[in-house]
Amino acid sequence: MTGGRYLRLGVNIDHVATIRNARGGAHPDPVRAALAAVKAGADGITAHLREDRRHISDDDIARLSDGLDVPLNLEMAATEEMLAIALRHRPHAACIVPEKRQERTTEGGLEVVRGHNRLVPYVAALKEEGIRVSLFIEPERRAVEGAAKLGAPVVELHAGAYCEAALAGNEGARQRELERLRDCARLAEDLGIECHAGHGLTFDTVGDVAAIPTLVELNIGHFLIGEAIFGGLESAIRRMRALMDKARADARGARSA
Repeated sequence: MTGGRYLRLGVNIDHVATIRNARGGAHPDPVRAALAAVKAGADGITAHLREDRRHISDDDIARLSDGLDVPLNLEMAATEEMLAIALRHRPHAACIVPEKRQERTTEGGLEVVRGHNRLVPYVAALKEEGIRVSLFIEPERRAVEGAAKLGAPVVELHAGAYCEAALAGNEGARQRELERLRDCARLAEDLGIECHAGHGLTFDTVGDVAAIPTLVELNIGHFLIGEAIFGGLESAIRRMRALMDKARADARGARSA
């Protein structure tokens, strides 16, 4: 029955905080952005508390935890500091991501095979406290299988390579990357893992990804915050939500035809 599955939209509000921090002070407020996103149709809010605190702050996480009526997905590195913060606030979900100090944004997926032994205690500790663990991985079969061995109930596929190929107009690469996403989403479902996707999705690239029936959630942030400059955050989210719904409905119709 995957063809009729509702596709959730998680909105990442990190870069509202980036704009705030560029000048200091309290404006624009990422919590206000989160509430606006929910009003516009977001099913959840994602926030990445980085070790260097370049955008989201500890206070933001505390206020988001207290002020949201939808699930909060805390993106975090696998460190003792971040684990302690997650266990203190107990968000609905925690997505473990790789983190490099010099990167502008998350550049790739988590190494879940070579990093298995290091990740085991983090996954176990989060699950023990009822926090839904997600692992941000490359769309590779070995990574999905590695996530399953770690006992993670959710994976999020890095859609960056697909989006970059689409932006470059490289149709061959776009199709190859799209098939990788499709294949890994199918494998995740076969292994009993909920599958999400995110990173780099735009109005122009979301359709083909949203049409993948075994995906359950898309996480989108930077593009929506950028579009908010031109037409408002709620308008951007409503348009993204409509594009996702149309792609899912069109794909369902094509499969039943």
